[in-house]
Amino acid sequence: MTDEEIAVKLTVLEQETKSAKHRLDDLEVQNQAIQDLALSVRELTINMTRMMEEQEKQGQDIDTLKAVPGKNWGAVKKALFNAFLGSLGTAVGAALLWLLKQS
Repeated sequence: MTDEEIAVKLTVLEQETKSAKHRLDDLEVQNQAIQDLALSVRELTINMTRMMEEQEKQGQDIDTLKAVPGKNWGAVKKALFNAFLGSLGTAVGAALLWLLKQS
């Protein structure tokens, strides 16, 4: 092999080495971008999990608030029923006293 052939092969090897180095540099940039993306996805997942937990708590609070008027209405109906029974009892008692007084 002559000096000229060796020089040509060295030149070709240098060019291939430079090309490989550029590809490695590009791969390092791409790898960093993928790592950054993976960390962003992880953070997003954590935030979404927290949001879901918060929404579940809010849903429970809403269910509790929805139940309050029903409970209040039940208490009102019970109070009205008791008032009616009290009035009825008073009327019956008054009628009995009146009947006893008449006899």
